[in-house]
Amino acid sequence: MLVDSALIELKTAPADFRFPTTNQTRHCFTRYIEFHRCLVAKGDDSGECEKFAKYYRSLCPGEWVERWNEQRENGTFPGPI
Repeated sequence: MLVDSALIELKTAPADFRFPTTNQTRHCFTRYIEFHRCLVAKGDDSGECEKFAKYYRSLCPGEWVERWNEQRENGTFPGPI
């Protein structure tokens, strides 16, 4: 099957010395928090935060992100944003 001639480039979050183990749960959570802190600091319209969004989206299961988004909306998110 032929696909459009445009190449699709897949990337994940870069290696981070703070998370040397194969269990990336903490890395996922940290990137999620970094993204939302960036939005608070820079504003929703800032493109500077998009890299953090790409990182947490590549590391975190979708179910976790959905649950964290709900918790943030309800004011019960356990992380420091």
